Amino acid sequence: MREKSSVAGSATRINIDAELEIDPVREVDRIASSARSHVHGILKRRGVVVGLSGGVDSSVVAALMVRALGPKRVLGVLMPERESSPDSIDLANLLARGLGIETLVEDVTPMLEAAGCYSRRDAAIASVIPAYRPGDRCKLVRPGLLDPADARLFAVVVEDGEGGSKKVRLPPDEYRAVVAATCFKQRVRKMVEYHHADKLDFAVAGTPNRLEYALGFFVRGGDGLADIKPIAHLYKGQVYRLADELGVPKEISSRTPTTDTYPMEASQEEFYFGLPYKVLDQCLFARLQGLSPEDLAGRLGLSPEQVASIYSDLTGKMTVAERLHRPPLLVEPISKGVPPNEPSAPWSRKA
Repeated sequence: MREKSSVAGSATRINIDAELEIDPVREVDRIASSARSHVHGILKRRGVVVGLSGGVDSSVVAALMVRALGPKRVLGVLMPERESSPDSIDLANLLARGLGIETLVEDVTPMLEAAGCYSRRDAAIASVIPAYRPGDRCKLVRPGLLDPADARLFAVVVEDGEGGSKKVRLPPDEYRAVVAATCFKQRVRKMVEYHHADKLDFAVAGTPNRLEYALGFFVRGGDGLADIKPIAHLYKGQVYRLADELGVPKEISSRTPTTDTYPMEASQEEFYFGLPYKVLDQCLFARLQGLSPEDLAGRLGLSPEQVASIYSDLTGKMTVAERLHRPPLLVEPISKGVPPNEPSAPWSRKA
């Protein structure tokens, strides 16, 4: 894609829609070729394991891996737990049947119970909402990016089982406790994926798109861990373009992106991103291209102040992503040509 302009008003010279448009046929071929090279040539593995969630990202990755390696070289692992949406399993199976790949179902509830995932989270919520009881439905939410900046704090929403609900802002300690407990879900699932990959001499294919990868919407050692990440360079809208090209079922591609992490359904927008993905794609692209808030504001129908606030939030998320991506810190290099303590900084690359 073209370099950013240093001239004021560069947004008028950069057609963001055109810049974000891709040739889906060419992109599928490019990713498939890259995956074959990575899996067979570099990693020396026989195939790949993909964790299937019933969402568009994991579905696109599975379909791409089938294009790259063939259906017999792709294993889909479904890892529900007691708070998962039943739709997730149904949609993952629908995709797998269409792709002709083998699947395994691993209910990770017993492992999460043993790790204290549910009990630790419930204790943190009950410390803020004493009436909360284990089994009550709950979720974390955050105000949108266009809400006042001082309102951008996480809150917990709890249903009492009798039709009522309560929303309470979480203090920092309790928020971190809820998130830390919830992260068991992503880490246990990744452990299961690597178990099956080790058995089969397969690699693990990760499913983050560019928004998730660049803005830190993943768990270090959990869904952030993989041997290859074939769609990490793609904006969310581009993932949907590939879903159409690859024949991903409309039941999946039309589904609102969710976290599928809490008993109450929470969209990715309300839980983390704060904007619809179509707007977020444009904002992240513009931010990485160095477009000013004034350049972007009119296009989005927002004020420059609102865009500046969005940019500030994106910068904060990219800082989190840098920490999550950083390799372990070393005292000195261990191998020649491998410098210590250097992040890969993928979030700073050109769009």
